[in-house]
Amino acid sequence: MKNILIIGSLGQLGSEIAIRLRQLYGNDHVVLTDIRSDTNQELIASGPFCVVDCRDGKALSDLVVKHKIDTIYHLAAILSATAEKNPLQAWDVNMNGLMTALEIARIHKCALFTPSSIGAFGPTTPKKFTPQDTIQRPTSMYGVSKVAGELLCDYYHHKYDVDTRGVRYPGIISSLTPPGGGTTDYAIEIYYAALRDHHYECFLQGDTYLDMMYMPDAVNAAVQIMEADPSKLRHRNAFNVAAMSFCPEEQAAYIRTHIPNFTISYRVDPVKQAIADSWPDSLEDYAARVEWGWKPTYDLARMTSDMIQTIRKRMKGEK
Repeated sequence: MKNILIIGSLGQLGSEIAIRLRQLYGNDHVVLTDIRSDTNQELIASGPFCVVDCRDGKALSDLVVKHKIDTIYHLAAILSATAEKNPLQAWDVNMNGLMTALEIARIHKCALFTPSSIGAFGPTTPKKFTPQDTIQRPTSMYGVSKVAGELLCDYYHHKYDVDTRGVRYPGIISSLTPPGGGTTDYAIEIYYAALRDHHYECFLQGDTYLDMMYMPDAVNAAVQIMEADPSKLRHRNAFNVAAMSFCPEEQAAYIRTHIPNFTISYRVDPVKQAIADSWPDSLEDYAARVEWGWKPTYDLARMTSDMIQTIRKRMKGEK
């Protein structure tokens, strides 16, 4: 049985990975940490939890020893749009947090998962079906930190034989947790606005295509790559994973199949639009499919149906 430590467990991705891992391995075998404890009390109460800054190597190392941790999911990060507001803080948290996790993994011989992102690409990257191995020259601090993180994980694997693994996520859409300051937040906000107001004002242009993924597939990717045969992982730290690509106008059209009077308007945020324009329209994920059997479950139609059904029940107070 694995003993797992999740760093940054209360964020959008971390909270849902934490739920899945506790279901798979048992509550007591999955230790959660975050810099805050003012949200998701049910998850916090379901097993071991500790308030720890992701840069606090001593506190995290003590948890690894105490709970006999062999696998670390490092998910703490400042996301794209928020990072542009304070790039120095973003570099500090994203890079020093990862370096702390890598050193702990090296010293205690833990496997380490850390996500990269579509943000690791830039305007000179091929826009459509972006290859696994291609030019990476991002123009956001978030993207710069993700490229550096990919290289650091490769370095620790080749230099110290740390079992580092990761995927490049597209925009992630969740029905359970609110968006966390990313450029793709509109794709979550739109469902809540459709059900509440029957209207959404989008901060990206209507024809802005971006690669997206529904949270259940994002969680599956994180779990599956850590269960994969390491001898088959040629890329190891930055696998492209993809599920669907769409623009706000297309998403709105699918929402109208459930809410016919839904309307959308646009007030473009120039910072977020510039970030979105620098990212690929779609990713090619052949390496992930071949090397560890990646296969998404949700497309835009199925995700939209599930999002609307789930959010509607929550609004009515149903479980």
